[in-house]
Amino acid sequence: MGSKLASADGVYLRDSVQTAAKILVVGHFAVGKTTFIGTMSEIPPLRTEEVMTQAGAGIDDLKGTPGKTTTTVAMDFGRLTLSEKLVLYLFGTPGQQRFVQVWEDMSRGALGALVLVDPNRLEESFPVMDLVERYGIPYAIAVNRFDDGTPGHSDDEIREALDLLPETPLVTCDARDQRSSANSLIVLVRYLQSRLN
Repeated sequence: MGSKLASADGVYLRDSVQTAAKILVVGHFAVGKTTFIGTMSEIPPLRTEEVMTQAGAGIDDLKGTPGKTTTTVAMDFGRLTLSEKLVLYLFGTPGQQRFVQVWEDMSRGALGALVLVDPNRLEESFPVMDLVERYGIPYAIAVNRFDDGTPGHSDDEIREALDLLPETPLVTCDARDQRSSANSLIVLVRYLQSRLN
């Protein structure tokens, strides 16, 4: 995503930027965090993906993730300039439980979190939501819809399944689509702003 507000080469920020906000993009294994950050970042994203090996076969459950061959082992990082004065730094966390320490370290200083969930694997979102809540990070839920032909759940069904508070934002997105992914971030940022007022 090319930002008109970034410098001419797209790498450095303009001098006018006054505020940087750290946003976590979290979710369970294989929910689309790396894709989301790649879709939204105005700079080439930093990715720490490694090829999955047989050694992880008993650890990483590939059920419901056909074709997955790589996994994030540290983090993903991207940047999105929202205005002449505000930039978001997007940090994607690994989704597996064995990387919880990395997740805890990355949560320090985060303004908020966008929790990506797969509507066909909602139960896998609970450990991630527990972490977000344990660290007191305000969050919005982005239901990453996959084109797999399965019938979708209504927002009310997802809210009930995830036991969301009424004020917790819930939005649908496709992590591959810039417009719907941007909308998810807009919903999160507006929610964070409303908490400051």
